[in-house]
Amino acid sequence: MKITKLFLFLIIFILNSKIIMADNSSIYDFNFIDIDGNTVELSSFIGKPLLLVNTASRCGFTPQYKGLQNLFTEYKDTDLTIIALTSNTFNQEFENPEDIKKICLTNYNVGFITSSPINVKGDKIHPIFKWLKLKYNNTPKWNFYKFLFDRSGFLVDSWSSITKPDSKKIIKKINKLI
Repeated sequence: MKITKLFLFLIIFILNSKIIMADNSSIYDFNFIDIDGNTVELSSFIGKPLLLVNTASRCGFTPQYKGLQNLFTEYKDTDLTIIALTSNTFNQEFENPEDIKKICLTNYNVGFITSSPINVKGDKIHPIFKWLKLKYNNTPKWNFYKFLFDRSGFLVDSWSSITKPDSKKIIKKINKLI
């Protein structure tokens, strides 16, 4: 009986390992609801580098919206796409998209794509962040984590909240991709 259980365990382990190794999914396989209630299919950005940032309007890092807008302005004539994925996971975001819009537009004149609130952790984690956790073992520890994806939709690098979006190290990586 012990040999049978061990054999079954090994078969399940091998099958799961092959499934994980065969995972060729990319960021382009996902979608989200934007701040206006529209579905944004990331597949519409295939072949373009993406910078995704989990954001919150009532956070000490919220002024980083200015740096994101600076990047958006700087790279608007390239194919870099900047997306703010708003989240109340850390209890620092409004639940109502209209309140988020007021902060983003009034205070920071945001021109890049912004989502309706999603979860970046927990039981109701959004599929994008579940994928980042499973594929790259990478999850936001707080608001304003930044994730840069190449033209194939694979993670190039990520930065914590303390790294400003328009920092030299992020700009250097972006410039390599465009």
